[in-house]
Amino acid sequence: MTELTHFDESGRARMVDVSAKDETTRIAIASGEIHMQPETLAHIQQGKLKKGDVLAVADVAAVMGAKKTPELIPMCHPLMLSGIRVSFSELEENCGLSVEVSVKCNGKTGVEMEALTAVGAALLTIYDMCKAMDKGMRITAIQLEEKSGGKSGEWKRA
Repeated sequence: MTELTHFDESGRARMVDVSAKDETTRIAIASGEIHMQPETLAHIQQGKLKKGDVLAVADVAAVMGAKKTPELIPMCHPLMLSGIRVSFSELEENCGLSVEVSVKCNGKTGVEMEALTAVGAALLTIYDMCKAMDKGMRITAIQLEEKSGGKSGEWKRA
């Protein structure tokens, strides 16, 4: 296991100094799920919710979440993101939706936290827009799927 980098010699939290790192293309892909009643999913798919197109709003929320990550996660560096891709798919066996977000930048530090935050923002937005009809929705399995770039190179969930 590698050393934790967000703590100094005395154990205090710190933002990591990335000034000596090389700029590389960094990509991270994260995913998550929201499970709901069949009627809720049908309303989302048919666009029948009073608040509007749930997935269009969740898509925008994911983009905003990625861009606002350093404002939410204390030790994250502000990054100039060069691309964010959001996709939704139906979970047929476990009634619900999955979201996958890919975030890309050319920089000195990775975009894993931006991808994970984007997934969380999308799923929370779906919950917010549908909670009037289904307060029992469950958000699960928010996780990093893969990352590339930087000194540590590529990593993929097995």
